[in-house]
Amino acid sequence: MRIPRFPGWTWLVVASLACAGLQAGPPAPQSLILATTTSTQDSGLLDELIPRFEKATGYRVKTIAVGSGQALAMGRRGEADVLLVHSPEAEQALMKEGSGVNRRLVMHNDFILLGPATDPAHVRGKAAAAALQAVAAGHAVFISRGDNSGTHAQEKKLWAAAGVKAEGQAWYQQTGLGMGQTLAVAAEKRAYTLSDRGTYLAMRKKLGLQILSEGDAALLNVYHVIEVNPTRHPRVNARGARAFADFLVSKDVQTTIKEFGIGTFGSPLFFPDAGKPE
Repeated sequence: MRIPRFPGWTWLVVASLACAGLQAGPPAPQSLILATTTSTQDSGLLDELIPRFEKATGYRVKTIAVGSGQALAMGRRGEADVLLVHSPEAEQALMKEGSGVNRRLVMHNDFILLGPATDPAHVRGKAAAAALQAVAAGHAVFISRGDNSGTHAQEKKLWAAAGVKAEGQAWYQQTGLGMGQTLAVAAEKRAYTLSDRGTYLAMRKKLGLQILSEGDAALLNVYHVIEVNPTRHPRVNARGARAFADFLVSKDVQTTIKEFGIGTFGSPLFFPDAGKPE
């Protein structure tokens, strides 16, 4: 019998495996990096969806929950494969520069202005701009995420619409944190803040904050899924990104999104939008 010409140490390993009757196992599952917002994480939605995706496809998802601005920056640098974000103007800039492909609607909920039950600035029931004007006029403490997230971007637009320059004011404080942590800070300080509805409902029992302004068209909060452009970043997992995006807009998952939160909170945390016109 001819002995294969392996290097000495390699032959010892091969021989040992053969004697032990061992064979190479199945390949490790492919990993997929999802950059998304803290609201999808803090609301519990991803805990519902990602295990289903992993079971159905064999991918293993690494979720990085940051502000939309940071998630988009990761996509721009090729550090994520797929993005689930809610900052439409910043998303459009990403698409225009060619860093993302196949941007699709997934769902929406809305932003809400929260504050203590005592409502010292008397904002209850006012439209968003008028409510923020009242906060500023009363020098009431307002807690901002200050993290370039989709929520922070929307908040800055609302301040501009209200004609108020909040940054630099003593009553205006920024956390630099995600939505759940910012809500905790606002609750501790009995302050006002802007939140997406899903995260608030998921944490409501711990907070002691109330919804004081809602329903304004300016408070709409829309989520899209974007695949990172593999032409610009050849090392991204383009196939996995497409599989995850397709999963989010599939009929079954859209039904799950429609029903998510009803049993626990009495109302859905998000509303499905796949296939609808922008």
